[in-house]
Amino acid sequence: MQGEAHQPVEPADLNDVPGWFWDHDRHSFEWFLARQEKAGVTGDLMEMGAYLGRSAIVIGDHLQPGETFTVCDLFDSDAPDDENAAEMVMSYRKTLTRSAFEANYLSFHDELPEIIQAPTGILADGRLASRSFRFIHIDASHLYEHVVGDIQVARAALQEQGVVVLDDYRSQHTPGVAAATWEAVFNHGLKPILLTESKFYGTWGDPEPFQRDLLDRVGLAAGCELGIETINGHRFVRMVGTSEGIEPFRPSRHSDKLAAERARREAEESRRALREAQDEAARDLAERRARAAERRRPVNVAKRAARDLLPPVVTSAIRRARRG
Repeated sequence: MQGEAHQPVEPADLNDVPGWFWDHDRHSFEWFLARQEKAGVTGDLMEMGAYLGRSAIVIGDHLQPGETFTVCDLFDSDAPDDENAAEMVMSYRKTLTRSAFEANYLSFHDELPEIIQAPTGILADGRLASRSFRFIHIDASHLYEHVVGDIQVARAALQEQGVVVLDDYRSQHTPGVAAATWEAVFNHGLKPILLTESKFYGTWGDPEPFQRDLLDRVGLAAGCELGIETINGHRFVRMVGTSEGIEPFRPSRHSDKLAAERARREAEESRRALREAQDEAARDLAERRARAAERRRPVNVAKRAARDLLPPVVTSAIRRARRG
């Protein structure tokens, strides 16, 4: 997707929304959010860095009455510093627009979240109520200083048993995220709950109840394989495996219309292919009839009779005479 212009289209399902949000993480998001809801936990939701809305759409599906979902992203605004600007030019500038995000989100929801179009650093100004959020996803800048600030915002905003998710905590091209994440674990009280290939799930509360339910496979898809690791006294669960048992996300409001359009196109293509086959058959039949008529012409009948009845020597002599 790098360097390509994004042309907004109506998504039929979540996979039609561009982004990097894989099945295990979608399942994990829904697992944590649903677990909170079943336990009667309420609180606001937040995403720092939304790209074109793929993960925000999933989070928004778990918004309960009285809660607020806030999305903070630069979208197509100018970056606050040269390093951030360079990062955006390299990966997002030609594709990321607020209008595309809004169109994608409204394909699955009736209302937009509260949108703050600004760098996530602005959230440190006190606008977020302390201890009011139950789930925060951090996926904005990959620069160490920015991620440190985002983690500090999340720590102040999350409830005691709130969950923070950090994207790209281990990718080779995002060492700043890795440094900020593990610094928060070893120096600032963040406790890991779960690690997937792409995301770190943690809390400043007690991770053990989450991990117990995960290891007991409460509501977990069949293909999710779990392991346990300990680093410097910090116990965490790892998730790998397949997508078996992970239910697809619900279709968008455009799904039926797009399916009908696809069916019309396929029917039209079938009719066109049938017409082409019929035309080809008609041409073939016409050519065969023409060849048969040519063979029935008297002069050609005589030639064939001469060829079949006269001795080869006589036939060769007649041909030489004609050529001469």
